[in-house]
Amino acid sequence: MTTRTGAASRQISQQVAYGFLIAATAVVVIPVLVIIIQIVVIGADAISCDFLSQAPSQAGKAGGIFPAILGTFYLMLGTIIVALPVGVLAGVYLSEYARDNWLTRTVNMAIVNLAGVPSIVYGLFGLGVFVLMFHFGMSLLSASLTLACQALAMTVTTSREAILAVPREYREGSLAVGSTRWQTIRHIVLPQAMPGIITGAVLAMSRAAGETAPILVVGAAFFLPGLPHSPFDQFMALPYHLYTVAAHIPGMSRTTIWGVALVLLAVVLSFNVLATIIRLRSRKRRYST
Repeated sequence: MTTRTGAASRQISQQVAYGFLIAATAVVVIPVLVIIIQIVVIGADAISCDFLSQAPSQAGKAGGIFPAILGTFYLMLGTIIVALPVGVLAGVYLSEYARDNWLTRTVNMAIVNLAGVPSIVYGLFGLGVFVLMFHFGMSLLSASLTLACQALAMTVTTSREAILAVPREYREGSLAVGSTRWQTIRHIVLPQAMPGIITGAVLAMSRAAGETAPILVVGAAFFLPGLPHSPFDQFMALPYHLYTVAAHIPGMSRTTIWGVALVLLAVVLSFNVLATIIRLRSRKRRYST
């Protein structure tokens, strides 16, 4: 009798825990789905060839958003060119070369805490360092470097965790056949950790793609007559354009606002899809060798 009662109690506890897990998942997923559906349904009416290929006019009430789309891609390209190699190399050093002492632990804690710094602080840092100190001016280069500084914390952390997740037996086997430490890292450790590194880089880039506050003070403009021709030119970006048309343009069409949001969502999603493809190919190549 006692055994049956205990089994029934365990089954009830399992069902209750399962119900709480389902409810918690629904709390996270349902609002996201509602937001995405609303953006797609309302914003789809604004999407057209002219909207995607023309420059804005009449303070954004007419024309398209092509300069903002191109500026966002330029911004993300500059950010990943700076943040990815620096973040991966720093992760390699902290996981493979740095000694386990108080200094290394302090550096790791500081990097993790940097991920929680408000984005406007990075914007003020970029204004003081890249715009004023290095005299890059209000430009695409200053904005890319500012977002790269913001993305570094997540890139370093995820790279380090992905490298530490590689089994130590792989390193020992490579060293046992005469490979140097760097050869082991380059040919064994990094290929094994690449899916995790790419995932971290994508998360960092996705967050940076939607930031408004940092680029607001280092080079983003609401309206420009032409496209940027060099890294030292100002640029338009979708997050800042969306913020401006939604909050500062009276009489702005609601469809246009949601259309800009839909394009921004598609740009961020394209980065995630591209990274997923790269990650799957990297994983397939790793298992085939």
